[in-house]
This record gives sequence, structure tokens and C-alpha cells, in this order.
Amino acid sequence: MDRTQQGPRLLLVIMGALVALTYQTRRKTFISVHEVPVSDPVVVTTLDFVTKDFNKKSEDMYNFRIVRVLKVLKRLTDHMEYRINLEMRRTICPKMEVNNCSFQEGELYKKIDCFFSVSVIPWFEKYKVLAQNCTDG
Repeated sequence: MDRTQQGPRLLLVIMGALVALTYQTRRKTFISVHEVPVSDPVVVTTLDFVTKDFNKKSEDMYNFRIVRVLKVLKRLTDHMEYRINLEMRRTICPKMEVNNCSFQEGELYKKIDCFFSVSVIPWFEKYKVLAQNCTDG
């Protein structure tokens, strides 16, 4: 092959590779998606973060606590993401208290079903809620 044609062909191959890489980056291809147990240490710390974050942002006078975790999916893309379905209930503790409080009964009883999507970097203990949706249960 003539050396004068190698330069433009090499440039064309490099441009094609860059276009393909850019397209793949935007697609967010899942490396893996699988269900993980609630006992997993990263899930435990993520659930703690989600509870604290929810209570901090909530306009309710009382804290909420997790009653039951329904499902936890771990998704790996360009980051680690946990998709969590759970049930929470209102406690007897006002906002300022963070003790392990019992649940409200009677008139102040409230149960909510929530979905959280959380980006997690466990080795840096960094968490970010990407999506949250809670409805009365």
C-alpha cells in the first residue's frame, strides 16, 4: 500500500473509533443488573443514607423509619446505582431526634411506599439520590 494513503485511512479509523466511543458513552450500557441481599454492607449503609436524606428533606413533623425492604437492584454502568423499593412508617420521634423510635399508631399512623435510585461510591462513602418517588401506602 502506498504511504500517502495510509495517513488518511488511519485518520478515518481513529475518527470512526471516537464516534463509536462517544455513542457508547451516551447510551449508558449496563455492565450488570442483579438483585442483591439487604444484608450486603453497601446496601445497609445506602439504606441508612436514604433514611436520613428522606427525613432531612421531608416536611413532616416526625421522622420516618424503614419497615420493610421489598427489593434492591444493583446496576453497574459508568457508576454503581442501587434501585430500592421499600416501605416506611412515621415514628413518634420529632425531626430533631434521631433515636431508634417506635412507630406511630392511631390518628398519626402513616405508611408510605418508596422507590429510590441512589448513585453510590462506597469506597469514598459518597451517595447521591438520583430519583425518589414515595406514595401513601
